[in-house]
Formats: sequence, C-alpha cells, structure tokens
Amino acid sequence: MTAMPMTPTLAETVSRRFRKRRLWSMAIPLGVLAYLAYAAVAFDLTGLASRARLDNAAILLGDFWSYKVHVGQDNRSGALTVAVEGEAKGTYPAGTRPDWMTAAAGETRIDLGGGHLVTYGDKRASYDVPGYGTIHVALEAGKVTLDAPQPLPDWINASDARISVTTDHGRFAFTRSKIETFRYFPGWELFFFTLDSPFSGKSPGDLVALALWEERVDPARSNIAGMIHDIWTNKMWRHGDVVWALFETLLMAFLGTFAAALISLPLAFLAAANVMPLRGLRFAARRVFDFLRGIDALIWTIVLARAFGPGPMTGALAILISDTGTFGKTFSEAVENVDEKQMEGVRATGANAAQRARFGILPQIAPVLLSQVLYMLESNTRSATVIGAIVGGGIGLMLTQAISTQKDWEEVAYYLVLIVGMVMAMDSLSGWLRRKLIKGE
Repeated sequence: MTAMPMTPTLAETVSRRFRKRRLWSMAIPLGVLAYLAYAAVAFDLTGLASRARLDNAAILLGDFWSYKVHVGQDNRSGALTVAVEGEAKGTYPAGTRPDWMTAAAGETRIDLGGGHLVTYGDKRASYDVPGYGTIHVALEAGKVTLDAPQPLPDWINASDARISVTTDHGRFAFTRSKIETFRYFPGWELFFFTLDSPFSGKSPGDLVALALWEERVDPARSNIAGMIHDIWTNKMWRHGDVVWALFETLLMAFLGTFAAALISLPLAFLAAANVMPLRGLRFAARRVFDFLRGIDALIWTIVLARAFGPGPMTGALAILISDTGTFGKTFSEAVENVDEKQMEGVRATGANAAQRARFGILPQIAPVLLSQVLYMLESNTRSATVIGAIVGGGIGLMLTQAISTQKDWEEVAYYLVLIVGMVMAMDSLSGWLRRKLIKGE
C-alpha cells in the first residue's frame, strides 16, 4: 500500500513564505552593499579622494561669482602691468590704475584690504599678513629665496623656483620671471563696458544722464547707440558672439526636430499594424527605427563630423537621424491606438487609403504627435549644447573653450546661466504652444 503524501497545513505554508521573505529582505540589502563595495574598488574612490584638489576647487567656484585683478611686475625689465583677469583685453590704459595701489620711486604698494599689504621692489617683494608677520621674497643668484616667520603655515608654498601665498584677501606669487598679486572682487568684471570704452566706470545715474540729455561722447552717433555698440562688441564677454551662438544652438534643435518629425510621419504608417498589412514591410520599418534610435545622437555627431566636417548643420543632421527613429516608433504606436470606428466611418464613404489616413487617423493622433514633437524640441535644446561642443557650433563650443582655459570660470557661469535660461524659455514656449494648439486655450 502506497503512503499518501502529506499536504502541508496552512500554517506551514504561511511560515515557509515568511521565511523566504525574511531571506530576501536580508539578501537584497547585502547584495546592494556588495555592489557598492565593488564599485568603490573598481572606480578607485580612495585614490580619487586622495587626488582631489579641494583648494583648487574652492578657487574655481569662487571665480564663478567673482573676478580678480592681476598686478604683475616683470623681474627682467621691471615693467608693471595691471589687468582684469590678467588678459590683454582687460589691461588698464597707460597712466591709470586702481585706487588701491600706488607706484612711485621704483616701489609698488598693493593694498589687499584688512591690513594685508604687498610691496614690489627691484627683484624683491614683501607681503605683510596681519597676525602672522612679513613675508620677504627675493631673486638672488637665479634662485627665489624666502624669509618668513617659522614654521611656515600651509597657505605658503615655497620652492627654489616659486613662492606662493594664498589668503582670504588675495593671492601672491613670486617666480624667477615675474611677481604677481591677485585681488578678488565680487561680480562679473567689465560685463557691459571694457576699460577702453568712454562709458567704462560710469555709475547707472551717469549712464542715464548720458543717454538722455548730456552731450554726445562721439559726435557721429548718439550716446545710446554708442552704449549699445560697446556692449555688443565687448571684447571680454563677446555678447554679440554669444547671441549668435545661442541662435545656432536653437537652430540645430529646431531643424533637427521638425525635419525628423516630417520624415517620420509617413514612415510611421509603414510600421503600424492596423494600416500596413504586409508583415515583412512592417518588420523592416520597425528595425530601421530601432537602428536609428539605438545609436545615441552624440555617436551620430561624431560619425557625421568625420563625414561632413564640423558645423551646426552636422549637429542638426545628428539630431534628425536619432529623432527619426524615436518619432517613428512613437508615431506608429499612436497610429495603432486610434479609434477604429472613426476609420470605419471614413471607409464607408468610399475613401481611399490616403483619405482614410488623412481624415480618419491624423485628426486623432495630431495632439499626441504635436505634444511629442514639442517635448523633443525642448529636450533637443539641451542636447544641441553638447552636440555643438563636438561639432564646433553654438553655445556649447563657447562653453568648452571657456572651460579649457582654466581661468575664465566667470564666463563658464555666464554661459551656464544662458543655457539654463534658454531651456526654461523653450519649456515655457512649448507649454504655451501645447495649450494653444491642443487644448485651444
């Protein structure tokens, strides 16, 4: 006689399931911790932390919202230069200097504020630091020598070739070739007018007076026209070039997005099961869409740049190719989800295939298509920035150029603000268009 298998009781079944759940509740956190530990080793997080230059990061972040004036002296010729950000475009004209520095009798004194005073001499310099003492530096026998209270604090770096001092009031550097002092100020320097402009250094009230009733600075044009010209041609901030770069970025996004939508719409009918009865043709159309959208727009950008060369049109083509695959898939799905009753009503009138698509399908999917196109236009505005950095066009190129210099971080902040503002404007515009065209508001 064969023994019948015992059926587990309800209590045993519930207990077994609870034990499994407890095991999974422990296994999942342990698996996550194991993965994080692996990632920490694989990405060398400890090495990354040891290589981090937090002092350099603090300086760069400070440059986002501030600027510095360089006061330099050549140790060979003794020539003294004062320039905003150390650039030739921001050099003070001969005979002019900031009110916080003096130069007379072969000696230059730079007041950094708070009692911090830097003095230049002939191949020598000193830095008076309140609460610490005076740092004396000189060039002797081809070597940079240092005389300062001991022990040296960590904000003084010294070698035979370079002495650098970094305090809250500024930075000082002495090398064999030159002496430099950097004084920081909040704001973006020379944003409207460079030092060679007759409107430079004027207060807002003075500028209003010049614009409205005071005599012309240049007899050939009005003061307002002169102000606009000097702002537009600003050599430091290049506002005219920036506006054109923003236009190129928007043009890349606009051309690529709408051209892709126009190409994808007829192709979407080939991939829709309720419109195209030939299975092989539907399969081929869908695989083409998968191929086009499976490769990111950045990869298409690199490929097309090798084929057609750099330029905004190459970026627009990359967006077009990638979005054609995306739109083809989403449009075909929208066609497949239409109400068949409306199509039957149009077919009952004796309409042909093109008329059924025009009057039975397009009115149903138009709001969905328009919403997707506007969303992709908004998204591509961001993508065009990165694409422009690769193909050499738009605001993306100017951003990468500013980053690569390692000194124009206030310009980096300026470009980032413009990019965020452009994206926000496109978001508001696309939202307004959706409300007007889709909801009829």
